[in-house]
Amino acid sequence: MSTVEPPKRETLRPLVAGEHLDQPTFHERYEAMPPETRAELVGGIVYMPSPLRSDHGDVSLLISGWVFYYMAFTPGLKGGDNTTTKLGRFGEPQPDCILYIPEELGGENIRIVDGYVTGAPELVVEVARSSRKFDLTEKKRDYERAGVPEYVVVGVDPNDVYWFVLRDGHYVEHPPAPDGLFHSQSFPGLWLDPTALFDEDRPGLMAAVDRGVATAEHREFFARLNARRQGPQ
Repeated sequence: MSTVEPPKRETLRPLVAGEHLDQPTFHERYEAMPPETRAELVGGIVYMPSPLRSDHGDVSLLISGWVFYYMAFTPGLKGGDNTTTKLGRFGEPQPDCILYIPEELGGENIRIVDGYVTGAPELVVEVARSSRKFDLTEKKRDYERAGVPEYVVVGVDPNDVYWFVLRDGHYVEHPPAPDGLFHSQSFPGLWLDPTALFDEDRPGLMAAVDRGVATAEHREFFARLNARRQGPQ
C-alpha cells in the first residue's frame, strides 16, 4: 500500500534589516518570526529597532497616560501603544502611540482587518532618542504619504516636541498656541503641555487636558461622537 506524504510547508526566510519588501510579504514573514522580534516596514525597507533606554520608556508611558486621560473625557475613541499599523503597500510601522476615531463613530481612516489596525490613524506619536533623524525623515514621509492627519515626534535628550499637521497632502509644522500648549487639530481639547511632559509633572500634564476638554470645541466634538454612539433616535 502506497502512501502520499502531505506537501511540506515552505519555511519563510527571517526578516533582515535593510531588505526591500512590500507590506504583505513583510507581514507574513514578521508573523513567522520569534515573538520577541520587533520590526517595522518604512518606505518598503525593513528596520529592526535597537533596544530602548529607560528615558524613552518614561516619556512613552507619559504620552500614553496623556492620551488615555483625554479618552476618559471622550468615550468611543480608540488608541494603542506599539500597535502594528498597516499604512499601505510599503508601510507597516509600530508607532509608540496612536489615537483614532473608529468607523462606528464616523471615522473614515481606520479599519480593523484580521485584528490589525489598517489605514491612517488621526494621530500618531513617536518618541525619539537615537531615532530622531529617522522619525523626522523616512518615517515622517511614510506617515505623510499614508495621509496621517497629525504626526508628533517627542524628542528625548535634547527634549523637543515636533508637531506636524497635514495640509494639501504635506506636513507643515504646528506651533504651540500663545498659552505655550500644543492644541490638537484632529481631537479638540487634546492639549499638550511640553514643559509638564519633560518635567514629568503628571498633574500639570493632566491639567492641560482638563483645560482643553472644558472648551466649547470639545463639547461640540463630544456631542457629535455621542450622537453616533447612540445611533438614530
